[in-house]
Amino acid sequence: MDDTTYTKGLYTATIGVRPVDDGQFQGVVSLARDDGEGTDSTLYEVGASSENEGEALEEARALAHRILGEIEL
Repeated sequence: MDDTTYTKGLYTATIGVRPVDDGQFQGVVSLARDDGEGTDSTLYEVGASSENEGEALEEARALAHRILGEIEL
């Protein structure tokens, strides 16, 4: 599966899913800031786990939109 990315100004959020205990999945968002001198990256995790990868990916997508929506340029 290709990475899904969302961009706002200098910020790029890349969403993904990782397996956790008991066959559950957790959505993750990697937020990178590229200021031309290097790229800083922060990993955010969805607070709850999901029963399947699709649900976890949707949760990650929602988290990415919330994070980017709070950034002021």
